[in-house]
Amino acid sequence: MLLMVYLLQNNCLYCKERGKMYNKRIYLFLLISLMMLLTACGGSVEEKIHGQLEEVVSLEKEFEQQQSDLAELEKKEQAIYKKIIDLPLDELDKIKKLSNDAKKTIETRLEKINLEQESLHSSKEEFEKVENVKKKLEDDSLKKTADKMYKKMMDRYDTYDQFHKEYTASLKLEKELYDILSKENSTQDQLSDQLEKLNDSYKQLIEMNDEFNKKTKEYNDLKKKFYEEADLNVSYK
Repeated sequence: MLLMVYLLQNNCLYCKERGKMYNKRIYLFLLISLMMLLTACGGSVEEKIHGQLEEVVSLEKEFEQQQSDLAELEKKEQAIYKKIIDLPLDELDKIKKLSNDAKKTIETRLEKINLEQESLHSSKEEFEKVENVKKKLEDDSLKKTADKMYKKMMDRYDTYDQFHKEYTASLKLEKELYDILSKENSTQDQLSDQLEKLNDSYKQLIEMNDEFNKKTKEYNDLKKKFYEEADLNVSYK
């Protein structure tokens, strides 16, 4: 901030005293400004990392919401699928209607899983800021913990992207399944082959989901360890 002060040039005693008063005010103003600047830029490296990590938590709230919505949509589709397989083959019109309902649910799930991924990518962008800050840590032991924490979180993001890719592939397989179910000339072999593909996809999704949850826990444990080693007073809910 540039402070410009114009003092009247006058030899009178009053003007000289006023000049002294202005000088005192300028000094006081600059001192206060400096203190504010130090406060704004202050805080230890550890505290800066803490602030960034908590911002990541905030950004993942949307991710959690999409997970909840997806779980509800999956239950809804399972209920539709059960109705379809309980119907006799001669009820093709009902099967077609239910299959269309199921495919609409799949489209909504695709939108939700993409929103979930966007949320996690926003979280990742914020988290990546930690990389440059953690380099400024002076304690070697603390720096090692921060490095492990950072790597674990980046691995977690990679695992999620693999999960997202497989999840979208499984949605495509589900839509194909409902196409088979709603066609009059579909064969049992077609249905069996499609169900086998879906089951294989579901198995991979379960494994990836477990791996993602495992890495999430490991990251949280490392984050807690970092806070403790940095002597940061952080409360956990």
